[in-house]
Amino acid sequence: MARDTVDRRSFLKAAGTATVAATTTAGCLGSLSGDSGGGGGTLVYSRGDHPTNYDPQQTTSGEVAKVTNQIFDQLIQFAPGSGGQLSDSLATEYSLDGTTATLTLQEGVTFHNGEEFTAADAKATIRRFTDSEYDYYLGDENRSGYGPFTFGSWVKSIDASSDYELQIELTQQYAPFLRNLAMFAAAILSKKQIESLGSNPSGQVELGTDPKGTGPFQFDELDNSNQRVRLAAYGDFWGDGPNVDEVVFSTIKQNSTRVSSVIEGESHITDNLDSQSSKQVQDADTATLASKNGINVGYMAFNMARKEEFRDKKVRQAISYAVNTEAIVNQIYEGFASQADQPLPPDVLGHNVNLDPYPTDKDKASTMLEEAGASDIEFELATFSNPRGYNPSPVQTANQVKSDLEEIGLTVNINQFSTFSSYLDYTAQGKHDACFLGWYTDNADPDNFLYVLLDPKVDMDAVPDGQDWVSFDTEGYSTLNVGGWANTEFMQTVREGQSTYDEAKRKELYRKANEIAHDEAPWIFVDYAQTLRAVNEAVESDSYTVSSVGGPYLETVTLK
Repeated sequence: MARDTVDRRSFLKAAGTATVAATTTAGCLGSLSGDSGGGGGTLVYSRGDHPTNYDPQQTTSGEVAKVTNQIFDQLIQFAPGSGGQLSDSLATEYSLDGTTATLTLQEGVTFHNGEEFTAADAKATIRRFTDSEYDYYLGDENRSGYGPFTFGSWVKSIDASSDYELQIELTQQYAPFLRNLAMFAAAILSKKQIESLGSNPSGQVELGTDPKGTGPFQFDELDNSNQRVRLAAYGDFWGDGPNVDEVVFSTIKQNSTRVSSVIEGESHITDNLDSQSSKQVQDADTATLASKNGINVGYMAFNMARKEEFRDKKVRQAISYAVNTEAIVNQIYEGFASQADQPLPPDVLGHNVNLDPYPTDKDKASTMLEEAGASDIEFELATFSNPRGYNPSPVQTANQVKSDLEEIGLTVNINQFSTFSSYLDYTAQGKHDACFLGWYTDNADPDNFLYVLLDPKVDMDAVPDGQDWVSFDTEGYSTLNVGGWANTEFMQTVREGQSTYDEAKRKELYRKANEIAHDEAPWIFVDYAQTLRAVNEAVESDSYTVSSVGGPYLETVTLK
């Protein structure tokens, strides 16, 4: 029997933590770190791409989230190093009872513009993201795909009549809602800043170049010419830390060069490592490779809305048999990932342990393509260039797919993008035939994979009878589903899963949904990757914690 009440404690489940143990020899980062004497200094975080917009409501990019998670707070947060354990943030108490979420807010918290945080800011934040009737609505063209599933489809009304009490009424029971409130896209914005930008949606875009949050660091400089972002410690931060004076996000696109910068002491932390750069760190005396089991998936999506041949399940299955994902994981990623067999990674509620990866069988693939009358398909495979944790070697991976499919007579034209932001724009518009993408969990809930990535979020009636895809211009369509896949059995299953609070029932529903996805093959399921970080010895031992959900938690970092 489904429970109608979910209290805060039911979400606070024990999870293991992974903490970096840096070497004890003091390091020197030259002019960047300064003589901090165990505190202060400049923390340099190097990364592979440089977005230019830091509005958490206008992006799906993890590169943006790394920065905005330092500037903004959410109502609830994930405990550092946990697998999704919730803890207090701007809210000190929170509960979900039926369709009503009630939150008690912190007092005395200020934004970087000096304004005091109240429930009115939370209400304005949600309305800017979701409410087309709101004068300061971000706009359909400007807001990211996070809007509809973070708040939008579920929020019926918001009561912010008391400064420090917030009540949100939902349109239905929605099990992941409290977890959604901890996601990076649920960052709380300043109502004053929202209103100061005016009611024109194009004016609201300006928030991304001068964001004002309540977080441990405030925005200081966006240096696009040098591809750097500089943040300064916020002296009135309500929580513990920060322990450094400033954070610089520095862009170094080449993996080996970026890792060398950590080893040589030019930067302190970096991410999205491939196998070669990971080994560089392991062999170094001045840096540590920190790892944690990731909650992510890497995949190649078939765009059924664009490529007619991909609408045939037999074609998608055949290509899945032809692509050697075992070689990708073991030879290209060299053991820092495992083969995927379904959309949902291990250690998440509803992962179906009875499923196996598609074995490589090119003879079977050829036979299936002949039976489908599709032996001479030619298609574009879009890929990004910068490494991502779930696909640390995207160009090599694309070449492996091209080689595998050429062996069975298919023609693959690789379309390589130089920046990840332009790549996301391209795939969101559905211009690709097939593309590589991946997903780091926002909240460690199965809904965050199965509904977010594979449900088109359109009305069930919008899917024509006998068809398992819809076009990208269908009303309500979410471009996070980059394949146009619209399998009504799958949609019904995951929607039932999100509307019940009975964990055992949810588990069975999501196991069923994963089985459907595995059989229907809207993706080639590539890998589940470890979360890897390179950390310079100048980072104080135990002060930086690798997290598979949320973060990075840079306010805790201390430099030697």
